[in-house]
Amino acid sequence: MAPKAAKKEAASTGAVQIGIEYKKDVDFPRWYQQVVTRSEMLEYYDVSGCYILRPYAYRVWQEIQLWFDREIQELGVENAYFPMFVPAKNLEKEKDHVEGFAAEVAWVTKAGNSNLEEPLAVRPTSETVMYPYYAKWIRSHRDLPLRLNQWCNVVRWEFKNPQPFLRTREFLWQEGHTAFATKEEADREVYQILDLYRQVYEDLLAVPVIKGIKSENEKFAGGLYTTTIEGFVPTTGRGIQAATSHCLGQNFAKMFGISFEDPQGPLPNGEARPALHAWQNSWGLTTRSLGVMIMVHGDDKGLVLPPRVASIQVVVIPCGINAKTTDEDKAAIEERIGDILKQLKKAGIRAKADDRTTYSVGYKFNHWELRGVPVRLEVGPKDVKNNQALAARRDNGEKVTIQHAELVKEVRELLDDVQSNLFKRAKETRDANLAYVDDWKDFVPALDDKKMCMIPWCEEPACEDEIKEKSKSTGVATTEVQDEKAPSMGAKSLCIPLEQPQDRPIVAGETKCVSCGKDAKRWALFGRSY
Repeated sequence: MAPKAAKKEAASTGAVQIGIEYKKDVDFPRWYQQVVTRSEMLEYYDVSGCYILRPYAYRVWQEIQLWFDREIQELGVENAYFPMFVPAKNLEKEKDHVEGFAAEVAWVTKAGNSNLEEPLAVRPTSETVMYPYYAKWIRSHRDLPLRLNQWCNVVRWEFKNPQPFLRTREFLWQEGHTAFATKEEADREVYQILDLYRQVYEDLLAVPVIKGIKSENEKFAGGLYTTTIEGFVPTTGRGIQAATSHCLGQNFAKMFGISFEDPQGPLPNGEARPALHAWQNSWGLTTRSLGVMIMVHGDDKGLVLPPRVASIQVVVIPCGINAKTTDEDKAAIEERIGDILKQLKKAGIRAKADDRTTYSVGYKFNHWELRGVPVRLEVGPKDVKNNQALAARRDNGEKVTIQHAELVKEVRELLDDVQSNLFKRAKETRDANLAYVDDWKDFVPALDDKKMCMIPWCEEPACEDEIKEKSKSTGVATTEVQDEKAPSMGAKSLCIPLEQPQDRPIVAGETKCVSCGKDAKRWALFGRSY
């Protein structure tokens, strides 16, 4: 749903609406818009493409931050912060890089009523902000490696139809920028970071991803090569770039003069050896991850949050209270819920009680189901007497009785099972929508059937351009709001998977590219993409 339509809907009623009116499989854009706003994850803002991340969403981002930050610091990465403004002269130093972001750059040209002597770009990424200072700080091999990361916002003003979390003009991310003395060290880090990104998606967000390398057409502008993790949104049949880890080679080092003295010392004749250029990487993960999580796991009731990132993992609701309930029973329920919260919080489980007396039990159930809380505990007079609670799972609706004496153990096991079930279900769905295609006649029908395609591919840029052109939408009906990078523009290479199919080997000189008929090099993942 477009922002204006969303605002119009919000203004059409004075009351806060609860529940999702649109079916995920019937009207996905409106379903998504209602889920992110009515669950209080996000609010539309007065600047198109910019959104307010409400606490319920920001807490998920914080859980990702805490985990990832701890992991990269174990690798020796340090956090820093660089300014958000980029002098035009810095951008102009790296031609390929500038061309890659030219259409996305937002410029500041005035301060008050005065024109700036030099326009300032608002960072779309920070290579050209940081690297002049890397050149200043790196003089010797002893200054390497230099491994910095910053958590910040960036601005990319490049599209007409923004989508909350997925394509926004301002978003939050971390961007790591590192420099090494050798390519081997840089290569090693690229794949270390890539696997950390895989863990963020699979272990925290319960979203399956495919690790791979980007094609020449899709790699980072100005870089040597780009590795990626690619997700999949089954409802739309689109792939989505989840995070990237780039090896920049020595390109930026040469442009910005990031060099160091050769550790071998002078030549035998006493002359100084030529300075060596650093090998560099950059890598980033954004708040897009929240949108992917919502799209993959959400259902017609609203959010379904993986326990490891949920702001509230367990909600406790008093039940079975009516006009005949004695004050003694009410007090006993209140005391029991207090004890449950105390135990769960002490064990590190994020729990909350909904003891609002102005809402019915049914309303509370719907309220927390919309917000995707993984586990609901129901406590009534009989539960107190029987020293138990009734637990309801958000992922599949199943209910199970939990004994109070084993409360923490059983709740923790339940949360772990919800987490693993969400991943298992999402992976099974992803795998069922991954088509192996070795004949072009099957390629577009598979795309139109909302699948990603694995094809033998020659890896030539011209062939990818041809595939994109030949696979443009064939008129299949869609309810989706379209943008420049939507399915109607055709399929592109998502990645060349690092794990190639073992049961479908590429035979040199025999296996042919599905599109152009030349010799295929590897299996490649193609799809329509966000």
